[in-house]
Amino acid sequence: MLSLQTVVDGVRIASEPSLQLPAALANLPITSACIDSREAVDDGLFVALQGERVDGHEFIAAVVARGVRAALVQRGRLTDPSQLGLDRPFVELDPDLGQIPETAPANAFFLISVDQPLLALQRLATRHRQQRDLVVVGITGSVGKTSTKEVLAAMLAPTMRTHKSPRSYNSENTLPLVVLGIEPNHQIAVLEMGIYNKGDLALLTTIAQPQIGIVTNVGLSHLERMHTIENVAEAKSELVQALPEDGWAILNYDDQRVLAMRNRTKAQVFTYGLDPQADLWADNIESRGLDGIGFDAHYRGEKWHIKLPLIGLHSVHTALAAAAVGIVLGLSWDSLIQGLRSSAQLRLLSYPAVGGATLIDDTYNASPVSCIAALNLLAELQGRRIAVFGDMAELGPQDEIGHRSVGVRAADVVDELYVVGEKAHWIGKGAIESGLAAEHVHVLPDKATVIAALQSTLQANDYVLVKGSRAAAMEDVANALQVRPEAKA
Repeated sequence: MLSLQTVVDGVRIASEPSLQLPAALANLPITSACIDSREAVDDGLFVALQGERVDGHEFIAAVVARGVRAALVQRGRLTDPSQLGLDRPFVELDPDLGQIPETAPANAFFLISVDQPLLALQRLATRHRQQRDLVVVGITGSVGKTSTKEVLAAMLAPTMRTHKSPRSYNSENTLPLVVLGIEPNHQIAVLEMGIYNKGDLALLTTIAQPQIGIVTNVGLSHLERMHTIENVAEAKSELVQALPEDGWAILNYDDQRVLAMRNRTKAQVFTYGLDPQADLWADNIESRGLDGIGFDAHYRGEKWHIKLPLIGLHSVHTALAAAAVGIVLGLSWDSLIQGLRSSAQLRLLSYPAVGGATLIDDTYNASPVSCIAALNLLAELQGRRIAVFGDMAELGPQDEIGHRSVGVRAADVVDELYVVGEKAHWIGKGAIESGLAAEHVHVLPDKATVIAALQSTLQANDYVLVKGSRAAAMEDVANALQVRPEAKA
């Protein structure tokens, strides 16, 4: 929890000297921070960001009505706050100009003027992190960041007081919010870190100051902005470059671009993968379909057989990455295995679907690598296999080849293929060119048509995979197909 004084101190451009609020105001609690007015809560802090389509300054009245204590606003942006129609008295603060009130009504709302709200939020989070003594794990990669974060946090929770990123809060806007959620009792924080361009991870690591960094892989993502996979690898390496000498870079041995990052860090290096040359490696891998996976884990000549509730063979790498962190932290194998077994597959879930079918919902996001991984899972299941794909985003010059590569793999796996979107039709073309009969490839104009077609054809012993990038909103299809249990009276 923050206080009004820590916010005032934290957002200032100059760190010294401190501007001291009156005692009655200094200790007013700030329970949380948000950038979305819909998530504003009592005594919270709202940060008014200017986006491409939405300006947070337009929602000041809404967050005041929801009970927030204060808002960070751009200096001069609100020329006459009295015209906002606030339902509470307000007090204006400007820490950088020394504008500090002597008193305020008990229910006052504080408008804190700063140079740029986003930069102020990042300064506040950085200073908050500097005051917290705990281990921070940063996770990046083209695929698997969220799954690795969730599995690692679940593994650590039984033995360490663990803080983690909610959802995929991994950007310059949202990671500071996660950092501000670190409490004095937390022993470790597991933070997802994403990129849009070079320099993004350098910024995020400055804020979060991780001692451990995991790089899961480098794949065809963000090419619309970074153009080449080499540029993606360079951007991802910013995480390991930022680690301290006594820290740990946890690297996927099976991805050569990731493995090469061992030469870009001053930290200690720990590798994981399926190659016996890795520090921690796995073999005898078995899939139990939707019941999970099993494998033998090897480390320093010892072996453990592990069965986990994670879905898909690609989850072996997820489990190994999490276990690697446990090893460098000094946890026992009994603790590691028990923690891993308590983990749940939170990104790719199976549900009962219409017609008695089983829905495999992997709609969070999509890249060629993750789509092929999902198809590999589908290939392990016994029944009629159906895949539904929407567009993949941010592939840049690799748009067509990336989509076609998914179609090539789909031709070997699926009985029926449904595609929808401006780009997804390339998946269908790739599948037909790779031998899937055209009558089994359904290129449909919109999601409503896809839903109607599937609702009329799904039956028992069907497995239907639904996947697409966030912009494609394929969860609309998944939600329409899912059969939810009736509520009990």
